Amino acid sequence: MMLEDEINVFTTMSFMPSISPITESDEELERLLSDPGVELPPLLPSIAFATGDLSFIPPDIHLDPSKTLEEQGGLTPDEQSIIRVRALEGLKQLRDNTNIKPVTRNEDLRTIMSWACGTNLEGSYLQMMMEELAPGDRDLRSPDWNVQDFSADRKFTVAIIGAGVSGILAAYRLKQAGVNFILFEKNDGTGGTWLENTYPGCRVDVSNHVYSYSFMQKHDWPHYHSTQDVLLNYFNDCATEFEIRDNIRFNTSVSSMTWDEDSSTWTLNILTSGTEEIFSCQAVISAVGQLNQPSYPAITGIENFEGTSWHSARWNHDYALHGKRVAVLGTGCSAVQFIPRVAEQAEQTTIFQRTPNWLMPRPQYQQSLPESLIWCFTHIPNYHNWFRLHLFWRSHEGLLSRLEIDESWEDPGDSSISAANHELGVLLRMYLESEFADRPDLLEKVTPTYTMGAKRFVIDDGLWAKTLHADNVELCTDPIVSISSSGITTESEGLKDFDAIIYGTGFKAADFLMPMTVTGRNGVNLHDQWDGDARAYLGIVAPNFPNLFFLYGPNTNIVINGSIIYFSECEVHYITQCLKHMLKNQLSSIDVKTDVHDKYNERIDEGNRRMAWGLSDVNSWYKNASGRTAQNWPFSLLEYWEQTREINADDYNLSLIHI
Repeated sequence: MMLEDEINVFTTMSFMPSISPITESDEELERLLSDPGVELPPLLPSIAFATGDLSFIPPDIHLDPSKTLEEQGGLTPDEQSIIRVRALEGLKQLRDNTNIKPVTRNEDLRTIMSWACGTNLEGSYLQMMMEELAPGDRDLRSPDWNVQDFSADRKFTVAIIGAGVSGILAAYRLKQAGVNFILFEKNDGTGGTWLENTYPGCRVDVSNHVYSYSFMQKHDWPHYHSTQDVLLNYFNDCATEFEIRDNIRFNTSVSSMTWDEDSSTWTLNILTSGTEEIFSCQAVISAVGQLNQPSYPAITGIENFEGTSWHSARWNHDYALHGKRVAVLGTGCSAVQFIPRVAEQAEQTTIFQRTPNWLMPRPQYQQSLPESLIWCFTHIPNYHNWFRLHLFWRSHEGLLSRLEIDESWEDPGDSSISAANHELGVLLRMYLESEFADRPDLLEKVTPTYTMGAKRFVIDDGLWAKTLHADNVELCTDPIVSISSSGITTESEGLKDFDAIIYGTGFKAADFLMPMTVTGRNGVNLHDQWDGDARAYLGIVAPNFPNLFFLYGPNTNIVINGSIIYFSECEVHYITQCLKHMLKNQLSSIDVKTDVHDKYNERIDEGNRRMAWGLSDVNSWYKNASGRTAQNWPFSLLEYWEQTREINADDYNLSLIHI
């Protein structure tokens, strides 16, 4: 998208709740603005955009990018007061003036955005942030082409595998571009991980205003971090709004797919409700995700337990926990969400912890949105867009710099890797000490000794400490030896009997596209090529597998900045550009060159080695069996955006259609 003088008209969102007129008195508006629940940094930008009056942007107040993670963007009390005064005048204008016209010039929009982001936005950074803002609820990432422009008569069908977050997105973009597609989904509904994970307490640990499509924002989220059912409803609504359901074959799994060089097609073996079929297409988009295959620990005798057991990703809702002795294995993100709910019901809950996790305090984690903030969403035009931009700006780099190794740093004995890493570690230790001040025994167990950032942070609002303090909860760090018919045996404490065992032990994240068999050019098996170490160029394509694209592929996971949906949008954009290039230039196939792929992954590995998760030898799901970080993206969000803007034809082996 080029920055032109006037804001272009793009596809707009249609299931957004409408903006209600402002009817409140001056005194009522003043009370609303004084409420601490109102997020101030998005307030003046939204008013300036809605009124077309740039004088609402205070030239003497500047947001500090270094204070993005502080409350109210690090604004001082005096600055907050000034913003509230100006905002009151703006709200009165929106209430009383019927001739107000919003910003139409992109240069004015850039001025407002630059203030909102605390920096002079230009170039790629401006374009990326504008896409995230979606000004006026415009879809700035919609395809800039349609198949009718150059290949109306060509037979070209794309198979999408998986109707989760990324699959729904891919289907919508192909529909916009007029590309014929069919989507295969193994479940009976859309939503992917939010359909499958139904354990109690399940919710997103990223702000849901960012964990949503940039072009399909929603301003009536009930919480800062939405629960599973709310998110599932959102993605179901999107699938319906996008009108892609007629292209989805539910209860259909893909067992294998094979590339045919002569016809330049993929042949898929599919299974629908017990019936096997063959399906042929010109391209495949894998949107099967990473976190969908439950991982069970390799513990002797795990199959011998005669009580009831299940994995958190396959929650047993029929089992009554009341009065039961329950063992939980794992203290990762999912486990910390469901364990408090288990402990509320079970007679005794014993938690088996292998390695403690760093807790990232977030008081708002389970809180409902305050009424004052909801009022802003429902009464101030586009406030939700500017609110989302503020959150995205805050998370653009996030804690990335604090997890990067400083070669000159001298470790003071806390396993830190830089001054910034040490500083954050001090703050997180202080939080743990405050939560467990009365229980030094628990404090010792829950305090990590490894480099801060080597494992995924666990978001916490104080509930974890409250749970561990409960009389019916025990935290066991004694290593497990075996599982028997009646319970679990540990090294020092011996056998503990249980009625049920719940495995909160994560997923087989490194097993990309398993158990599907994928056979590419010259009979190469994808899993043989990877040999347990999945790699892909941009996380999207692999050599020897023409016209096959991955979503949420190797090294596209983000840890402490942004949202995975942002990455999905970048990936889908790149894939549509690849398809555009194929159709426009009458290509039968594109296949990334091996040297391009290898050079890219060398840089990825180098980047990950400079991060906390790459340095540490602590076990984490970021790494595969060989110890390589196969999941994480180690660079900025902007860099990935830039790399996925356009296809470089020189990166690929290109084959023309045989006429």
